[in-house]
Amino acid sequence: MAIPRLLLVLLLGLAAASAQKPEKTIDLGQFPADTIDNVVVPVPSEIFTVLDKLGNPNWRAQLGPEKNYPASPNRAQVALLLGTVIADGFVAVEAEDSERVKEIGRNVLTLAEAINVRKSVVARSNSIIQKADAREWNAVRREFDGALQDVNNAMIELNDEQLAQLVSLGGWLRGTEVLTSIVKDKYSTERAELLYQPLLVDYFNRQLDKMSQRLRSQQLVGEIRRSLGRIGPLIKKSAPSDIAPETVAEINTISVQMVDLIRAKAG
Repeated sequence: MAIPRLLLVLLLGLAAASAQKPEKTIDLGQFPADTIDNVVVPVPSEIFTVLDKLGNPNWRAQLGPEKNYPASPNRAQVALLLGTVIADGFVAVEAEDSERVKEIGRNVLTLAEAINVRKSVVARSNSIIQKADAREWNAVRREFDGALQDVNNAMIELNDEQLAQLVSLGGWLRGTEVLTSIVKDKYSTERAELLYQPLLVDYFNRQLDKMSQRLRSQQLVGEIRRSLGRIGPLIKKSAPSDIAPETVAEINTISVQMVDLIRAKAG
């Protein structure tokens, strides 16, 4: 089963990386979680409880461009873009930027409609907008939490599990971009260790390898497969402490390129 919540593992790392006293390790075992192919995926609401306690980075500096994305006939591209937009939503919540949260809520609705899951998120999207207006950030978090699972369930009902995997991958790439940006700006070995995610990289590689020839033959998906092939050896060092400043910068460059490509394909 594909679950877009994989990207939230990245966002937990973002908060830890930016805390004044970053933790050397993160005990994901303390959270209620799902396990997918031996990858631990914490429940989002529990993660956000921890986010409040780990620090207050400059989230506004990490927000993506202000943009309303039109619907596209390329469903694979839309799924990848939806993942990046949802990741931006979590960053906007942390930045407590109500206007950006509302914009992202509208984009989620537009992109969900393009992949035939609009009904599953329309109530969530409207609630995100209303609660962002009221600056009820805990409630906004819960709605984003629910929207992720609603999209996933709707895709599975439509036999579109491969598109759900692309939502996860788009979110992971965007989360990696933000995390590496924070780490390279204020590098430490402890923060760099948060990038050590070999299970996640292997997971996404396996999912891409199992996708249909139709999806794998698309230029955008092919570019991302090649990029994962470049990121993999950088993240999967022999030990977490082997992730040096230049490695962080290289991962950041690759993830920035991929997220920019996904957004560019949106027109």
